[in-house]
Amino acid sequence: GATSGIGEATAKLFAQTGDYDLIIAGRRADRLKALKKELKEAYGTKVHVMSFDVRDYQRGLAALDSMPEEYRRIDILVNNAGRATDLVKFQEGDIRNWDEVIDINIKGFIYMARIVSERMAQQGGGHIVNLGSIAGTEAYEAGNVYCATKHAVHALSRGMRIDLLGTGVKVTEIRPGKVETEFSLIRFHGDKERADRVYDGVEPLTGDDIAEAIAWAAQLPAHMNVNDMVPVSYTHLRAHE
Repeated sequence: GATSGIGEATAKLFAQTGDYDLIIAGRRADRLKALKKELKEAYGTKVHVMSFDVRDYQRGLAALDSMPEEYRRIDILVNNAGRATDLVKFQEGDIRNWDEVIDINIKGFIYMARIVSERMAQQGGGHIVNLGSIAGTEAYEAGNVYCATKHAVHALSRGMRIDLLGTGVKVTEIRPGKVETEFSLIRFHGDKERADRVYDGVEPLTGDDIAEAIAWAAQLPAHMNVNDMVPVSYTHLRAHE
C-alpha cells in the first residue's frame, strides 16, 4: 500500500529517520519506482520495490521469496492495503464491489500478515502494524460491508496478538477516523465533489498524521507494545465569554 496516502507517507517518514532500509509494495509499479527514486535522492535510503496485487497469495509469496538476501529479514510490516468501492445501503449493494473490498481488506490483509508473521516468528522478533479503521468497531449508515471488513481486521489483530505471544513479534492495530487521502476519491469512482463532501465540517487527519502514529509505535522498546490506537480529528470548541 505504498503508492499513495498513508502507505506513501509512512515510507517517506521511515526513510527520513535514516534508520531503515525499505521494501515498498503495491500494484502501481510506476508510482513505486518514482517513490524509490525520491527517497534515494532525498535521504539516501536503500529501497526494494515489489509490484503485485495483495489479493494474489502466490504472487505475494513469490515476491517475498525472491527478495535479495539483504532484505530477507523484515523487522516491521505496515499492513496498509485497503479499499472501499461504494457508499450505498445494504439492500442496494453491488456484489462485485463487495467482492473486491472483501478480497483486499480481508484476504489480502491475511495473506501478507501470514507470510511475514511466520518469518518474524522464526527470526525471533518483529512488529506488525495493521491499519484498521474506526469502522472496525463502529458501523455507520451505508458502510455495511466495508465496516464488516474492518471489524474482521480488528478481530484478526487481536487473534494474531494472542497467537504470536512468546515469539517476540508485536502486533499493533491503528484504527483512524476520517483521513483525507485518495481513499474517498476511489470509493466514489473519481467523483471529486462527492469525495470532498465526506470531510465537510471537519479538519480531517492526513496520511502524514497516521504515519507519525505508526512511527511512534514502531520505535518503542521491545517490551512495550501499543495494542490499539484510535487517532481521530479533534475540533477545539471555545465557549462564549
